[in-house]
Amino acid sequence: MGSPGEQAALSLLDQSSCGFMVSQVLFAACELGVFDVLAEAPEPLGSDAVAAHLGTSSRGTELLLDTCVSLKLLQVETRGGKASYENTELSSTYLVRSSPRSQQNMLLYLARTTYRCWAHLAQAVREGRNQYQEAFGVPSDELFSAIYRSEGERLQFMRALRDIWSVQGRSVMAAFDLSPFPRICDLGGCSGALAKECVSLYPGCQVTVFDIPEVVQMARKHFPSSEEGRIGFREGDFFRDPLPDADLYILARVLHDWADEKCSQLLARVHQVCRPGGGILVIESLLDADGRGPLTTQLYSLNMLVQTEGQERTPAQYRALLEAAGFRDFHCRRTWGIYGAILARK
Repeated sequence: MGSPGEQAALSLLDQSSCGFMVSQVLFAACELGVFDVLAEAPEPLGSDAVAAHLGTSSRGTELLLDTCVSLKLLQVETRGGKASYENTELSSTYLVRSSPRSQQNMLLYLARTTYRCWAHLAQAVREGRNQYQEAFGVPSDELFSAIYRSEGERLQFMRALRDIWSVQGRSVMAAFDLSPFPRICDLGGCSGALAKECVSLYPGCQVTVFDIPEVVQMARKHFPSSEEGRIGFREGDFFRDPLPDADLYILARVLHDWADEKCSQLLARVHQVCRPGGGILVIESLLDADGRGPLTTQLYSLNMLVQTEGQERTPAQYRALLEAAGFRDFHCRRTWGIYGAILARK
């Protein structure tokens, strides 16, 4: 029998080595609609009933449901030798598609796109570049054509970002008082989900969402806003086209996509059009000062390696980029969630 230290070490190794299996259980349950079926049922369901609703095998369904119970994604009650399953509070809140705080679209994006890139992590480390060529046959220099390989993929990614900001958007937009900035431009603002949080928090502001034409067209088609008049969309490439006039420019989950050189180019463009006293708000997942935590942000940084040209950064690294572009009065605040907010002024 191994010592307690050896047992703990092997247990940690087992958990780490089986981590991909855990994520696949979560992804499969979302893709099959397990949580949605249980949410719609008037009472807990047995595995055969779930299998009948999903059109899946009885044995496979039971194995999946029981594993979800072990992961605390489902709860089970056994009466007369028969097990009945229902959602936990976690799954009801975040994994049921109809929930206003659902994260299902992001999980499906991770399953269908990100997971395939991570199969080539070792190669990404060897080469120092993203793995779209290996995962999807798309050249790495066609990065954002790869991310949006089809209209369906683009819509999935936009819905995934909406999911993120439905839970964490309010906390990052409230990290600083943005009321002194009545005109705001969200660069790369996608569907306008973060803009909606902004106008909800600051009744006196107007937001322009600036993104590439394909994204803006899909936003107008699939993400109608009840805040028309306070949220507008404008098509353009923020590396090449004129930027809208604004008192504050938001870059949320943008800079982490790019290497320092491209970040510097973009920040210099923003600084050039920013009026004196105007500001820039950077929203990213922030590494600790030594770069060795939090674990989730470290994993995100590896994800930037396999999927993009960028990385996650420490507050000091963002400060250096912002100051080199000419911004001053740097302030950084972490929030309860994954993302932190950095505010600087011209």
